[in-house]
Amino acid sequence: MKAMIFAAGLGTRLRPLTDNKPKAMVEINGMPLIEIIIRRLKKFGVTDIIVNVHHHAQLIIDFLKEKNNFDINIVISDESELLLETGGGLSKARDFFSDEKPFFVHNVDILYDIDLKKMYDTHVKSGAVATLSTRHRATSRYLLFNKKNTLFGWMNINTGKMILCKKKKGKLSLRAFSGIHVISPDLFDAMPEGKDRFSIIDVYLAAAAYQKIVGYPHEKDVWMDVGKVENLEEGKRVLDEMGDDFF
Repeated sequence: MKAMIFAAGLGTRLRPLTDNKPKAMVEINGMPLIEIIIRRLKKFGVTDIIVNVHHHAQLIIDFLKEKNNFDINIVISDESELLLETGGGLSKARDFFSDEKPFFVHNVDILYDIDLKKMYDTHVKSGAVATLSTRHRATSRYLLFNKKNTLFGWMNINTGKMILCKKKKGKLSLRAFSGIHVISPDLFDAMPEGKDRFSIIDVYLAAAAYQKIVGYPHEKDVWMDVGKVENLEEGKRVLDEMGDDFF
């Protein structure tokens, strides 16, 4: 099983900790975020990981080398010259997923106890081109789903802007994205040609007009965003409580 970890971000919400290091190297309980996520993915059978890097990229590269890539196959997708955003970063890594099997895409700055095997199996059974972890929580930007958890659109509640992928059928629920995707390689065909930088959410909204994209609600699971300085202390408590079960 393969995965991509998004580790190229500037980590602006973690400043000043990220002034001299990438977000992925910020530590919780003495462990860099990227190690936490790699160990979590390994727990669920991931054996091949591609990591995109940009901000202080060499620190991530050196760390993985020092750790012998955690005894799995880890390769680097170097975005040092140009940060490609989420969609562009995944597009650049396309050849890594040439086995045509579904794969994980994972943010580096989250903690959770979602059962990744269950999520993966749900994706395979659904026939969807992408499955997105979602939950009800306060945010400014929401994905819109129907009662069958099919993606219908996106909304920014601060500006009132709404994008509908297809004709609305009944009431839609607003759910926040939780930073874990399971993607089938067919999604690459929906990516814009001749464009380097773009958001994966924009790809989903375009593809949802003609392909099945679904949400994976996980309301009962532990989940938190540790990409903010003010959340790191709570992250320590959450990681302590999950203990060995996390890994």
